[in-house]
Amino acid sequence: MKPSSPTLATLALLAVSAAMSPAMAQEQVLNIYSARHYPSDELMYGAFSKATGIQIKRVDADDAGILARLKAEGAASPADVILLVDASRLWRAQVDGLFMPIKSPLLEQAIPAHLRAQADANGGTAWFGLSTRARVVVFDKLKYKKSDFDSYEKLADPQFKGQLCIRSGSHPYNLSLFGAMTEHMGAAQTEAWLKGLVGNMARSPKGGDTDQIKGVASGECGMAVTNSYYLARLMRSTQAADVAVTEKIGVVFPNQSSWGTHMNVAGGAVAKHAKHSANAIKFLEYLASPQAQNHFANGNNEWPAAQGVRFDNPALQAMTGGSFKSELLPISAVGQNQTKVQQMLDRVGFK
Repeated sequence: MKPSSPTLATLALLAVSAAMSPAMAQEQVLNIYSARHYPSDELMYGAFSKATGIQIKRVDADDAGILARLKAEGAASPADVILLVDASRLWRAQVDGLFMPIKSPLLEQAIPAHLRAQADANGGTAWFGLSTRARVVVFDKLKYKKSDFDSYEKLADPQFKGQLCIRSGSHPYNLSLFGAMTEHMGAAQTEAWLKGLVGNMARSPKGGDTDQIKGVASGECGMAVTNSYYLARLMRSTQAADVAVTEKIGVVFPNQSSWGTHMNVAGGAVAKHAKHSANAIKFLEYLASPQAQNHFANGNNEWPAAQGVRFDNPALQAMTGGSFKSELLPISAVGQNQTKVQQMLDRVGFK
């Protein structure tokens, strides 16, 4: 694929800024419902407002809370832009008709096809992935080596009985991984794999991804599954306790010899009943610009979704050695497996 021009979205912002008088700029508003709770994002919002004169008003909640609020508000919702941090939630919101299909040549050029969702036969797009996170395996370096966990399938190997730490199977991050595994292996094989994961658990699922990493470092378990940006945070920390954790663990990007490591996605969409849809599209285009994409990488340790964007994050570079093979499944296919996956989790006793 050809990389996107590094100046397209930025030039679009400058053109908008130049075309607006100060009075018009003061009247411009954008209401954002965001599941991104990262303080570093404030710089990104500020840069957009400075370039365009559009005032941002934001409501923060988790993915589920945002979707519930949109449904309750209906056509009266003030939301213009929806930012969610998981593929399964983006898919669910699309299915529930909470997004307004849009057309944007800038976004279509920047964001690969498998990281956006076509909404209708007219070519409109329901949502766009804006950053990605790898679902990786961390392990106790004193007990194991990378080749022990070079595929997700190996996590269910009976030789690792009592060694796995993982958060709830119903958490969206795991639902997305399990939905991808269903797409790759089929339902029957995936259910058997999930049963193997349950059999290998060191304890009942609890806590977040950082807790799983620390469980490996403490010896509570020998291996764990985590999103990459949680590990990157620890790797970039100067706190002695965090440094001690990272010194005890190794990391694997699974399935490099097959379909690639599973990538979850954080994305954005225009709300179905947006009152400022033009401003909303401008904002999404800004989030696909090199400036914002670098912010995702350096500010929150996520990989850029836009094509051709270069970034410098020492933790991400150290994890991968510079590059890795990522899964290229359409996010919509992963989302469609969510109900099936939840039923499998119930059957195998994966809490």
